[in-house]
Amino acid sequence: MYVCICNAVSDRTIREAAAQGVDTLEALTCATGCGACCGSCRGLATQVLEQARAELDFAFAPAAA
Repeated sequence: MYVCICNAVSDRTIREAAAQGVDTLEALTCATGCGACCGSCRGLATQVLEQARAELDFAFAPAAA
């Protein structure tokens, strides 16, 4: 789904950016342009980014012994 219509940034693009180390909205804006125009997507973009980062943290967390 498109998160940022102005710059055609999808949730998939945000997840890919998170996988490459993007961890703040500001960094996401620099990397993708998401939120740089009208700004109406910033809330949803933050949610998607935070969810993607949490999933990555979970996936790479060491297994409990």
